[in-house]
Amino acid sequence: MKIKDLEYFIELVKNKNFSAVADHFNVSQPTITMAINRLEDEYGTRFFIRDHVHHQIKVTRVGEQYAQHVKVILNELAIARQEIEHAKLNKIRFGLPPIIGSYYFPSLTPALMKEHLFDKLEVTEAGSENLLQMLLSGELDMAFLGSASPLQQPQLLVKEFAKYPFQIIMSSHHPYAKRQELRFSDLKSQSFIMPDTDFVHVKAFRQMCRQAHIRPKVIYRTNDIHIIKNMVAENLGISFLTRLAITPNDQLVSRSLTDPNQPLFHLSLAARQNEILSPAKQKLWKMLIK
Repeated sequence: MKIKDLEYFIELVKNKNFSAVADHFNVSQPTITMAINRLEDEYGTRFFIRDHVHHQIKVTRVGEQYAQHVKVILNELAIARQEIEHAKLNKIRFGLPPIIGSYYFPSLTPALMKEHLFDKLEVTEAGSENLLQMLLSGELDMAFLGSASPLQQPQLLVKEFAKYPFQIIMSSHHPYAKRQELRFSDLKSQSFIMPDTDFVHVKAFRQMCRQAHIRPKVIYRTNDIHIIKNMVAENLGISFLTRLAITPNDQLVSRSLTDPNQPLFHLSLAARQNEILSPAKQKLWKMLIK
């Protein structure tokens, strides 16, 4: 079995046209036909039904099932190629969400530098949702991830080591600043300044909206937490942030919510289950989950 035959097969399942697949790979149409014939002969079945009169093909049920397995195989091979190429560089591709990078990670850097791991990190900064997909596709070796519920991914080795509540932040001049207790439903007429849609905060915020049966207005979104805090400090709106991102130096009023069943900001370290960690990666993993 040739890997190229599997690539031709998947493209044919998608396009259902031999000529289009041949053009896609810049080969002759007989090359595609012979590849498919090899696969069908090997398994003693037919993956496609050919209509030579109308020049159409249909994928059989067996072909559809086989395609599911082939997609996994090709994806794993692509990840393996990335891992092999990257292993030559002796670097650790590490994902770091902005909030975790700003408010949690800095305290770890002295220990990482002492163990000569800091200079091995090739850091990618993005929202947790994007980093999760990059980790699954093999573009990252390891990542800190935030989530609004415990992270459950069969393909990943996950170690959760911290949880933080979400809070409301506002200017000291806001009318609600003197209130010690707040329910989320109290905020239905408020204007929110929120993190961008690839942040965990969006899922948690939507959950609170559903539970409180309200749809407050979001007037601005940004991936820069400092901008959010500055706008809130100017009393342009309020925000909904994890307590991890709130510090005494912000000079803002923060309030916990009294609602039951609130989401939490779960902080986890994740790597792919099937990756055999190098000694440097094992050392980094152990340090980060202490």
